[in-house]
Order: sequence, then C-alpha cells, then structure tokens
Amino acid sequence: MDIRLDGKKALITGGSRGMGRGMALKFSESGAEVAIVARRPDVLEETRREIEAATGGRVLAYSCDMNDAEAIKATWASAIEDMGQIDILVNNAGTSTRGAFEEITDEMWEEDLGLKLFGAIRTCRLAFPAMKARRWGRIINVVTVAGKAPPATSAPTSVSRAAGLAMTKVLAGEGAPYGVLVNALCTGRIVTDQIARRYEREEPDISFEEYVAEAGRDIPLGRMGTAEEYANMACFLASDAASYITGTAVNIDGGFCPVV
Repeated sequence: MDIRLDGKKALITGGSRGMGRGMALKFSESGAEVAIVARRPDVLEETRREIEAATGGRVLAYSCDMNDAEAIKATWASAIEDMGQIDILVNNAGTSTRGAFEEITDEMWEEDLGLKLFGAIRTCRLAFPAMKARRWGRIINVVTVAGKAPPATSAPTSVSRAAGLAMTKVLAGEGAPYGVLVNALCTGRIVTDQIARRYEREEPDISFEEYVAEAGRDIPLGRMGTAEEYANMACFLASDAASYITGTAVNIDGGFCPVV
C-alpha cells in the first residue's frame, strides 16, 4: 500500500524532536507540506532544515508555548497565513510527568493538564470549523497507553491522557458527519530523545544501546519501538487509506498494554 499525503498541509505540535520529528519527516516524505511547533526556536530551525534537506518538501517552524492560549491562537493564525489551510493536526506536545499522588501539587496538575489537555483542546477548536467546512480533516491526538491502563504513580500524565482519549471520542462523533476523522495514538516505549535524557540523568554503567535493550525486555515484542515505526501509523491515519477509521485509540507499544 502506497500511503501518500500529496497536497495536504499538516501541523504537528511537539514537532522538533522524537516522535514529532519522526512524524514530520514521514509526512514530508509522503508529500505533505508540514508545520512543526515547539518551544525552542534553535531546535525547531535545526529540525526544519534537516527535514527539508532530506525530503525536498516545504517545512515551516513556529515557536510556541502550548500552555499559553494566546500564543496558540497567534501561532495558528501565522500557520494559516503561510499555508492557507491545515488539513491534518497532530497534537503531540507534552512530556512525561509522574509521581506519588500525594506529592503532586496543584501547580503540577495545572501545568500538565494545561500542556497536554488544554493545548489539544485549543488547537482542535481552531482546526475543527475549517475542516468541517471543507468536509475533510484528520486529527491525531498522541496520548499514552497509561491513559487506558494507568498504573500507580502514573499521575498526572495518565489522567491528562485519559481525558485526551475521551476528547478524541467526542470529537470523532461530532466530526464524522463532515468527513473529519479523529483518532488517538497510545504510546508505549519508543526510543526518542526523552529516553536519551533519562539515560543521561540516571548515568547507568552500561551503554545507551544496552540501556534501550534492557528497557525493552519485558515488552512482548522484546524491544522498544522507533520513531519511524510510530510515524508509519500516524501517516496511515492521516491519509485517505484510513477513510473508515475514526474514534479509535491505537496502541503502538509492541503488545505491552494489557488493554486492547
């Protein structure tokens, strides 16, 4: 199956590194014009240049704090001005924050919900009207398998992501009559720069490759996933090939999640 996004215009939050970068690269390879959004201008520009050099496609970059409502509005307006429209929205911004429930402060809850839930709420609110009017649109909400099966000490991330799953189902029902398809990707253990930073913080007495291998041993497939594997599913859901799929939450986790 040849998955193409020719002529489509996509915006990916959290698009400068990790899975966001992987999706931006895959979308660009598949013919889409891509806008990546993240906080650090220098990293954004580096990624933008790398993807353009690799694919020859047009890639735009916008610095934005996804916890800032006014900044999101301004960034969206800039992207519309530069691209004309946005056909595909990927809500990928967020970090993994977790701890013992009694130790999580109100400020930590507000920060996490603001970034992961309200950031997605705001971009979907901006994207939905035009997608409905054109009777074509794709929204992909990146969450985590902990949103389906939250273990102990997984808050606030698992709670934010569970809310993201509920929002996905609500939007899928409202968008379906207009050809706007909304799905979620439930993330398992994927090798990204977040894993690299965790390795650096922990300073284990093994190589990074050994660290990654060890972290994947209890996954049924026996290894962690890659950003490219993740991007393959995102690209499929963003394409016309997925025209009968909406309101789903796909586990990309090598079989790790106990919930289907």
